[in-house]
Formats: sequence, structure tokens, C-alpha cells
Amino acid sequence: MFDTLSDRLAATFKNLRGKGRLSEADIDATARDIRIALLEADVALPAVRAFIKQVKERALGAEVSQALNPAQQVIKIVNEELITILGGETRRLRFAKQPPTVIMLAGLQGAGKTTLAGKLGLWLQKQGHTPLLVACDLQRPNAVNQLSVVAERAGVAVFAPEPGNGVGDPVKVAQDSLAYAKQQQYDIVVVDTAGRLGIDQEMMQQAADIRDAVHPDEILFVVDAMIGQDAVNTAEAFRDGVGFDGVVLSKLDGDARGGAALSIAHVTGKQIMFASNGEKLDEFDAFHPDRMASRILGMGDMLSLIEKAEQTFSQAEAEKMAAKLAKGPKEFTLDDFLQQMEQVRKMGSISKLLGMLPGMGQIKDQINNLDERDVDRTAAIIKSMTPAERADPHIINGSRRARIAKGSGVEVSAVKGLVERFFDARKMMSRMAQGGGMPGMPGIPGMGGGPGRQKKQQKQAKGKRQSGNPMKRKADAAAAAARREQGPGGENGDAFGAAGQDFELPDEFKKFMG
Repeated sequence: MFDTLSDRLAATFKNLRGKGRLSEADIDATARDIRIALLEADVALPAVRAFIKQVKERALGAEVSQALNPAQQVIKIVNEELITILGGETRRLRFAKQPPTVIMLAGLQGAGKTTLAGKLGLWLQKQGHTPLLVACDLQRPNAVNQLSVVAERAGVAVFAPEPGNGVGDPVKVAQDSLAYAKQQQYDIVVVDTAGRLGIDQEMMQQAADIRDAVHPDEILFVVDAMIGQDAVNTAEAFRDGVGFDGVVLSKLDGDARGGAALSIAHVTGKQIMFASNGEKLDEFDAFHPDRMASRILGMGDMLSLIEKAEQTFSQAEAEKMAAKLAKGPKEFTLDDFLQQMEQVRKMGSISKLLGMLPGMGQIKDQINNLDERDVDRTAAIIKSMTPAERADPHIINGSRRARIAKGSGVEVSAVKGLVERFFDARKMMSRMAQGGGMPGMPGIPGMGGGPGRQKKQQKQAKGKRQSGNPMKRKADAAAAAARREQGPGGENGDAFGAAGQDFELPDEFKKFMG
């Protein structure tokens, strides 16, 4: 959703690189470019004005003029102001002192309230709660049935005493659900209310009546992130008519410009609490302003990636796999490879996971064009092998390849390519586990690159000699200073020190990108 905005901001910051100091004209030009980028992203004008004002005031102050790297300092300011405009700190749910906690969902028809009720129920269940979904949308055709189906898929209980389709009293259903939740010991009640295609008095009155009947601990306004400026207008109408405590963004994985996410917290004064970024029930999580700002600026979202990995991977299994790799590459078999691949698949879409890595905005076209079915095809090939072939792929000859290809429905070349990639991956993983670091990269503490590599680097550095010609020494020193001034990206680097259009994956990774 934020790809266009990210590209515009990266291009803006690229113009600042290589400058020892920034003039007022440089800052004005940067602010103008950022303003245009935000307006093109459909951010509300009041939010844009407040954002640009803060960035300019801070950029013209001492924190930039006295900084060793003014360009990076401006990027830091923009990042901090993005966090502020997105709501600042992460807003957590408020729970009732005496259960059940009542959460009421409100919003327009089509915003995704019913599906989101199931996602929220599943998310709460994973947090150790026992939620109950309540069907109070009795107007929309099949809304009650839809909530029952979503609840069943999420493995969450549902309270739906009325058939809906215009039959039943939603206020009475909401009241009865509280007694039922106490009786059955559900600690959270999620009330799904009716919406309309647009704001009208009848809908507002019904929502207000349900609010007064159940006294919710949290009223969450569900808004479609793809509707742009109109999301802000709708949010203001709900805030004034019914009131709400927090915002939930649905359809954050869409291709719209994303201005609602950057506007709604600033305009309404209510923070974004959750975000839905896919159609699956588990593609839903708490909204973190700092992580979203980091994604917009192309810095990735490593914290969310680590959290997903911790939720998916067992610590004991990870330690077992690391010990196996440390013994040598032959200990890692195709069965292990399949197990690891299936674990990664449980984390979600491969392209979304890659998008969380820093700098991946440089190759977002390749990431977006990844075929998720390649993982299924790879799994099918491995499962078509015998146990002996998985344990020792060296025995896979021409006739075995033909049999495996026939069994998995692929070409023989695909089987051969998979085995070759497996051998390469096994070598790389074993080298990392034994302290060699990633190929082509210096060692990182705790991630390989041990003392032997460091001594080798020191020896190479020690062996470098200066020229005996004073003029040549002076020229070399000037060239080194110029390189340091330009930073790691050189003249063609972007705001984060990575080459822009000339970005190339390391050779070790090219083969895995198809």
C-alpha cells in the first residue's frame, strides 16, 4: 500500500546524500518534495501541514546543523514524525476489572467488520483469552450466517440467537450475550454491529443504543484503508455520533495509496490499534506506529519478523537444527529442508516476509512476482523421493530423477535444479553455523565470522602499504576522504546507503530467486 510513498521519499532523501551541510534552501526543497509525496498518497491536508511544520522546524534547528551527517539526521527526524502522526506509542486493549470485557465493532457496511470479528477472536484466543463473538448485525442478508462460518473457521464460540435478515432486536441480543458469557465463562465479548453504505441517523442510533445497553470497554471503529480521504470523514462522523476508542484498519494489503492510515490518528485523535493485512484469519495483528514508519521509509520491520518466527518455530527444534548443522553439512538432509520450509510457510506469505527485511524495497518488483506455489512444488518433489534419497541426494541419478519428476508432476530439470540448490544452501547454512558468516559478508557477533576471519582481515589490512611518493600519498588520502564523504552507497547510493537501480543480489542468493 505504501510503495509509491516509499519510492518518493527515498528519491527525496537521495538528493541529500553527499552534502556536508544542508542549507535552508535544501531543507525547503526537501520539505516541498515530502509534502507532494504525502498529498499524492492521499494524506489529509491538516495532517500534511502539521507533519511538514514539525519536520521543517526540527530540520532548521541545531540537531541537523551540528550533526556529523545532516542527511541521516533529516531521515531520523522524518521517521520520528511519521511515528508521531501514526499515533506514537502502540495502544493496547483495555480489559475490564471483572470479566467479560466487552469490545464493540462499528463502521460502514463493506469495511470488513464481520471478518475482522473472526480475526480479532482468533488473535485474542492466541493471547490466552476465551472470546465470544456476538451477531448483532441483523439487517444485512446472511450477516449472522457469515459470522457463524468465520467463527467456526477461527475456532471461536459465537452467540447468534436470532436468524437476522431483518428479524430480531440487536440491542436485546447484545444484552443477552453478556449473561450468556458470564454463565459460560467467556472473558471477552466481541459485538459485531450493523453498518450502512453511508452515514445515516438510523445506523448511528442503533449503534448508540447497543453502546448504552452493554457499556463496552472498547469501541473499535473499523475502516477500509483503501477508501482514502473518505475514511477520515466517516471516522469523524462516527466519533461525533457514537464515539470510539480506537481504530482498526482493514484491507491494508490493498494497492490504494494508504493516506487513511497516515491521516486518521491525527485528525480524530484516536490511535490505530489493529491492522488487517490479508484475507486469511491469521493475517491480523496489533498496529505498531514505529514499525509502520520503518516500513514506509524502506527500513524493514525486523521486530515483527522476529515475533512471527518466535510464534512459529520451537526453541528446542531450532537448537536441534543448529547443532545438526554445526556437525557438518551432511547431517542436514532433505527431510530437514522440507521441515524448515514448511515452518517458514506457516509464518505467512513469502513475499510479505521478504518485504519485512531492510532494503528489500530495492527489489520489490522481484518480490511481488514471486510465485508462492514454488514452495508447494518443491515440497511435492521432496515428498516424491524415497527416505534413502532424502537422506543422501547424491544417489539421485537420471532414472531416479525421472521417477521423482513423474511422481511430483514437474520436469526432470526441476528435480535436478532443486538438488543442486539444496547442496548450495546446505553449504551456506553449515558455514554460518560453524562461524564463517554469510558469503561475501563480514562476520557478525553471534552469527558467525569468528576470530579466524577477523585475524585474516587484520592481516590483510596490516599488509597494505603507503606509497613512498608524497604527492601520491596526498592523492590517495583525498580519494579516501571523498569516499567517506559519499558514504557506503557512493554517488549512486540511496538514502540508506544501498545502490539504487544497480542493486544486485549476491550470487549465492540469485539462484533462490528463480
